[in-house]
Amino acid sequence: MSLAPPVESKLHALPQDDWLSRQAGHQARVRKYADPYLARRSAGRKHPVEDFLFTYYTQKPGQLLRWHPGAGVVLSGPAAAERADWKYYRTPGDGELAAAGLAAGTPAVTVDVEAFVRDRRDALQFAGIILAGTAARPAQFGCFGLHEWAMVYRQDKFELRHEYLRLRLGPERTDAVVEENRIRCSHFDAFRFYTPDAVPLNSLIPSRENQRTMEQPGCLHANMDLYKWAYKLSPLLPSELVMDCFELSWRIRAMDMRASPYDLKEWGYPAILIETAEGKAAYVEYQRAFSAESQKLRHRLLLELTPLLQSMGSGPAPEPTEGQQ
Repeated sequence: MSLAPPVESKLHALPQDDWLSRQAGHQARVRKYADPYLARRSAGRKHPVEDFLFTYYTQKPGQLLRWHPGAGVVLSGPAAAERADWKYYRTPGDGELAAAGLAAGTPAVTVDVEAFVRDRRDALQFAGIILAGTAARPAQFGCFGLHEWAMVYRQDKFELRHEYLRLRLGPERTDAVVEENRIRCSHFDAFRFYTPDAVPLNSLIPSRENQRTMEQPGCLHANMDLYKWAYKLSPLLPSELVMDCFELSWRIRAMDMRASPYDLKEWGYPAILIETAEGKAAYVEYQRAFSAESQKLRHRLLLELTPLLQSMGSGPAPEPTEGQQ
């Protein structure tokens, strides 16, 4: 049985000039971030803040540069033929062209929704569970960014996390900040980088198995991961939405590192002094603003994802695999 609803209710056409303009705008938007990263990589240099989205996440700059219109759009014109062999694209039939207001035989492509859903069913289900579950939970604002401090707690005993960075307070005072504060990280992909000595200091025990029930919309890392879920749903999503998630993640990463134990003044990132009452208050103010912004993006992602999940029918969601993390 077809997973997609009738094409007459789904497809609409974009003329070549229109979609090429959108493609150019997207690529300019991406290059603002990608080009400096690629230049640094070529020169063998690192940046502790601005490399992160290209090194931690699996989406590479070349993949991000590819503009996608999203599901239900027919790209028309000779330039569309270049996408005919792109993964999860297909050539629409004459009936679909007619439904989109195009003449039979018009060069055109559209996203192959059925193939994506068939191949990525588990990933779609898991993304839906994480996004909907996180959106429904109350936000928590009491972590103060201490996850980054726990990653370097007593680090002289372990492998240095960022050997080229200096701790702003030095090792002993950094360890004291960890010991003097309650650590309550709910995000497994932050918790898993704790030093072994810091693990028992966390009041929660996040894991891959309980991720679906523990993530909450006040968490900076959960909100950064909106970018991950967005690009994993490409090319079903419009690239403009993916980049909205990317840019939010970029700004969150900058704030997260400003609140970290590292001295990043020379990199252009003044510290948020979370070891002080004033710094904690500033952190929470940023965190609340990012949470509100993230919830709007989370709902936009769910609006795109829900029809796909409905077309798949109901059923238990699978446990995440390494490729879904």
